[in-house]
Amino acid sequence: MAKKAFKSESKRLLDLMINAIYTHKEIFLRELISNASDSIDKLYYIALTDENITFHKDDYYIRIEADEKNRTLTISDTGIGMSKEELEENLGTIAKSGSLEFKKELEHEEGHDIIGQFGVGFYSAFMVAEKVTVISKKHGSDEAYQWESEGADGYTVTKSAKENVGTKIILSLKPNTEDENYDEFLKEYTLRSIIKKYSDYIRYPIKMTVEKSRPKPNAEGQEGAPEYETYFEEETLNSMVPIWRKNKSELTQEDYNNFYKETFFDFEAPAAVIHTSADGITSYKALLFLPQKAPYNYYTKEFEKGLALYTNGVLIMEKCSDLLPDCFSFVRGLVDSADLSLNISREMLQHDRQLQVISKNLQKKIKSELLKLMKDQRETYEKFFSGFGRQLKFSVYNEFGREKDLVSDLILFYSVKQQKMVSLKEYIDAMAEDQKFIYYACGESNEKIARLPQTERVLDKGFDILCFTDDIDEFAIKMLGEYEKKAFKSVSSDDLGFEEENEPKEDHDDKELFLFMKEALGDKVKEVKKSMRLKSHPVCITSGGELSIEMEKVLNSMPADQKVKAERVLEINPNHPVFEKMKVLFDSDKEKLKKYAEVLYGSALLIEGLSLEDPIEFSNFICDLL
Repeated sequence: MAKKAFKSESKRLLDLMINAIYTHKEIFLRELISNASDSIDKLYYIALTDENITFHKDDYYIRIEADEKNRTLTISDTGIGMSKEELEENLGTIAKSGSLEFKKELEHEEGHDIIGQFGVGFYSAFMVAEKVTVISKKHGSDEAYQWESEGADGYTVTKSAKENVGTKIILSLKPNTEDENYDEFLKEYTLRSIIKKYSDYIRYPIKMTVEKSRPKPNAEGQEGAPEYETYFEEETLNSMVPIWRKNKSELTQEDYNNFYKETFFDFEAPAAVIHTSADGITSYKALLFLPQKAPYNYYTKEFEKGLALYTNGVLIMEKCSDLLPDCFSFVRGLVDSADLSLNISREMLQHDRQLQVISKNLQKKIKSELLKLMKDQRETYEKFFSGFGRQLKFSVYNEFGREKDLVSDLILFYSVKQQKMVSLKEYIDAMAEDQKFIYYACGESNEKIARLPQTERVLDKGFDILCFTDDIDEFAIKMLGEYEKKAFKSVSSDDLGFEEENEPKEDHDDKELFLFMKEALGDKVKEVKKSMRLKSHPVCITSGGELSIEMEKVLNSMPADQKVKAERVLEINPNHPVFEKMKVLFDSDKEKLKKYAEVLYGSALLIEGLSLEDPIEFSNFICDLL
């Protein structure tokens, strides 16, 4: 029979189908299995309204057969089949979708989840096959027909023989090359992994005869070891019913935990599970997990965020990053929706309103679950926060605070007064009536912060202090600005925001003393002044501008040509004996006072965790004073 040419500018279009649309060659199996599933679905939908058709689900399946000797891969189904005219119309016209036409015919009815609607998935077979043969027998017909093509040069349709209704697609694989090994698509392991990855939740069984081994009965080899024999057995390769499509009442926590561990290769159960769905303009089902610990590469460039995206149980994307904001990049899980606008290869999404709606809904669900976890399972939340809190705090600061309102309720800091981790809301709820600010202090550890000289007056007032031990903390708070109309204030800021009773007045002689010390220290400090915040300690350093001492340390630890420097203010405790000694030296030995100034400044640097500019000089000053 003479070959017929493809319609729709066949040569150029088919070449595009094979070489440009699909990213990975393995996609061909997903597409052919999806078409087979659609074929069975069509027969099922017709059976719903035709009393002459009895649909027994167990009689309908998809079969995979690999023939390594002849290098053929066969995908067959027991679906509705195609007539001669349909073979020519659907397979002879590229981008002509029989599934789409079928869906349009039933568009007045609901619930028909047909997968293939572009009419190009079938042609992905030519990525791996040099010849494709389709043998099909239409439901209700006694005749079968064969469609065959070797690519863009055209196809033939001839009469054929087939006992049962359905379609069989035979792929004659391309010869192997230096770059491509097409034989891998005949290997049981490869076929299993592709089906598990893309088609595990196709609603009909995908069967394949597989090779197995078993001990021979009553047979022993050397040293009493059993002898084994090879046998073949038909096996269903897919799970069929996805866990997220089951009712919550059918599932136990163990079901969720097992799915999570198997899917995401985590040894620990998740901290929380979010199983949710929505119906309406945009319908979807989602199954999300909050891990207990951060994966080893979470804070590296190699980590890739995103949820797996399915359409009617068929995997479209392994990592859809647009479904998650950066602040919730730690969430693992999947979304299954038939309403998303996919591109023609069904490998990528077009950015549309449905995607935005799903993403926004998921954000609310994730935040709600995290707040619930914080309230009801505090120990679990704090364990979770120890792994992912840094990401939440970074999200307050990142992109000019775009996500700060989403995560500010979720962050925790250690409270000096309460001696436990608290949220910002919990801090405010416990504030004293006359407290105007949320006070914080920066340092290497909670213990060191609690001993800082700058904290004394704040704690004496009965005000609590939050400990900032992560390098991102102060940057995040600067971006947040305030929480529930309460501004943040560092205990090292030049103004603590409250007035002290019986505040000692600074006389003229004291001003002269501090001015002398400032001149002695030069540009190391912006100012030397009498401190209203110190109680028992003699000295401390505070910052006089927007850039704090802690921010200076963080920024200077980064690779950069220029270093930054905070405006440092050296504060002296007027009630400490060392102040009286300095007043005496100011009148009697100004050279010795200069050494005192250097020692006090160096001591203040060490308290702040800053390195000395000249440790040898500092040591010499101490020895001279001794």
